[in-house]
Amino acid sequence: MAKINHKRTKIVATIGPSSWNEDTLRRIIRAGVDVARINFSHGDHETHSRSIDLVRRIAAEEGHVIAIMCDIQGPKIRIGKVAHEPITLQKGDRVVLTLDDVPGDNNTFQLPHPEFLRDIKSGTHLLLDDGKVEFLVKETTPRSLICENLFEGMLSSRKGVTAPKATLTLSAITDKDREDIKFALSKKTDYIAMSFVRSTEDIREMRWLIRHLSGDHVAIIAKIEKHEALVNIEGIVDAADGIMVARGDLGIETPAEEVPFHQKRIIQLCNMAGKPVITATQMLNSMVESPRPTRAEASDVYNAIVDGTDAVMLSNETASGDFPIEAVETMARIAVIAEQHIWENRPQQVAMQREKAQGQEAVADAISQATSDISRLLEPSAIITSTLTGYTARRVARERPKKTILCVTPNEITYRRMALVWGVVPILIEQFNTIDDMIDIVVKAAHHQQLVQRGDVIIIIAGVPFGVGGQTNFLKIHIVGESGEL
Repeated sequence: MAKINHKRTKIVATIGPSSWNEDTLRRIIRAGVDVARINFSHGDHETHSRSIDLVRRIAAEEGHVIAIMCDIQGPKIRIGKVAHEPITLQKGDRVVLTLDDVPGDNNTFQLPHPEFLRDIKSGTHLLLDDGKVEFLVKETTPRSLICENLFEGMLSSRKGVTAPKATLTLSAITDKDREDIKFALSKKTDYIAMSFVRSTEDIREMRWLIRHLSGDHVAIIAKIEKHEALVNIEGIVDAADGIMVARGDLGIETPAEEVPFHQKRIIQLCNMAGKPVITATQMLNSMVESPRPTRAEASDVYNAIVDGTDAVMLSNETASGDFPIEAVETMARIAVIAEQHIWENRPQQVAMQREKAQGQEAVADAISQATSDISRLLEPSAIITSTLTGYTARRVARERPKKTILCVTPNEITYRRMALVWGVVPILIEQFNTIDDMIDIVVKAAHHQQLVQRGDVIIIIAGVPFGVGGQTNFLKIHIVGESGEL
């Protein structure tokens, strides 16, 4: 049976050692988790397979729709071994990063990424260990980067390296990613989160690979964490199926003080496009070790929701933290409070969205806006969107109506994907062919799930003819039972 959660904002929880066991997983799902994130930067396929199977079994037992999102690692650049680690680098120290297999002493460390070295030029700044160490490249050779250390800091083995101002030509999909994608498709994952997206070309490369592997059922979430992505953000939003604002790496690639601006802009662009957007990284980071968040963290989650994010994400909080259940419960409570205030600026946002729409999108916008307006006037029990692809439900969800949005679909893929879309409760139904059949089936389904009752006023919207995605052009105000469907 479908369940209407007390919150509208969706929660993405990373599954890891702190949430692997059945009891904890069941409790975080009951607390409000909607999407289970499987992080391929850690663990192996056997472990991930068990996690996915366990999530699905518990979700079915609890009557929840949980989407699976597999997050691939992408081209993570790391140094090799550091001898006698950790070592202290002094300001002004000469450091050599080389392709050669070296023991990691005398400030000479292996950087086994020739595709990275060829893009780095003299004058480039390199950040290591999430910005704790910074090098200035003074000289390049075919096999080495000769650098100056700019600040005193500690360095140990296998730390990540980024070049925030460099334009890198390496592929966004590594050999490891290809194997991980094959595995994810074999488990029929709902979403693949693509790391370090820089342009629409990266999305096209991913789509080609997914089609080549016969995985057309999978939606692509583009993780925005590179400075190049910000330049190409409108095209990326258009090309991807959803966006994740990955603020950790984004705060290294760009000045940390600029991240809030980029976050708000990306959320706005996704709202305008009717595509789900996830705000991620360090949202309740103190709850890795504490049962309560800081006030700043609570404000961070609240503001992201008021700004229009579809989902908020927990990373270490549920993967390796001491309080995974409390973290989900806290995030759900913040969401409920924030959702009481999201309508204050919606008219201005909707007006801006309508100005950009043309053709079928203009019709869909008009229907969606009319649905929202009618909902305010009539106070219906529910808004029922009948959709094959989820397009209709997403268009209504971006208006942020106060009434429950039921996404009634015969498509199992759409049914699971809707777990990521703000305010949507998905219901799986049988296929229909006519408008009368559609009304009969969707009303019966909502009634069977005890989400509407005889005599309730509901709004039904759909795209006609059925089976054609990307349009919304039908609206009906319906009284449950008036057509004898019950």
